[in-house]
Amino acid sequence: MKNNMAEVGERIAAMREIRGLTVADMAKALDTAPETLEAAERGELDCSVTFVYKCAEVLDVDLVELLTGDNPKLKRYSVIRSGEGLPVKRRAGFEYQHLAYLFKNKKLEPFLVTAPYSSDEQDKPISLSVHDGQEFDYVLEGTLKMSIDGKSKELKPGDAIIYDSSAPHGMIAASEPGCKFLAILLK
Repeated sequence: MKNNMAEVGERIAAMREIRGLTVADMAKALDTAPETLEAAERGELDCSVTFVYKCAEVLDVDLVELLTGDNPKLKRYSVIRSGEGLPVKRRAGFEYQHLAYLFKNKKLEPFLVTAPYSSDEQDKPISLSVHDGQEFDYVLEGTLKMSIDGKSKELKPGDAIIYDSSAPHGMIAASEPGCKFLAILLK
């Protein structure tokens, strides 16, 4: 299963057309510029998981269908073995593994996230995003520096945070060599 940005963009465009949405209508629903959506559909934009997640919500499809072109089929349970999550490209350096990509009709999207430490990011504003629903993050290794709704929080192993993800939020690894955490997006 592939999830490169050109293929993801093609699937977003195809589903938008199937749903009868114009670029302008979809961009408005995503709260983004039509040019941004067009760039994503052409595969020219390095889309975040948040962006693709929003597209999936607007198009009423499973996130995994946009990422891979396959529709999850398991209904009762799904086991994902260590290291076998679906790799998802989000932003430079961050590694995301979707931990429920085979399960159909999910009410949440669980990811194992590995964030690299960058000394350059430590004194800069953290890049923020927003999406519908709620998010739960649980730190497994390292220190995670969060910016949520204008406030800064540091989370260490065993710490957790849940928040309304329509509030601007973002995170970086604040310890070397990086941070590993579980991120669960709730619909």
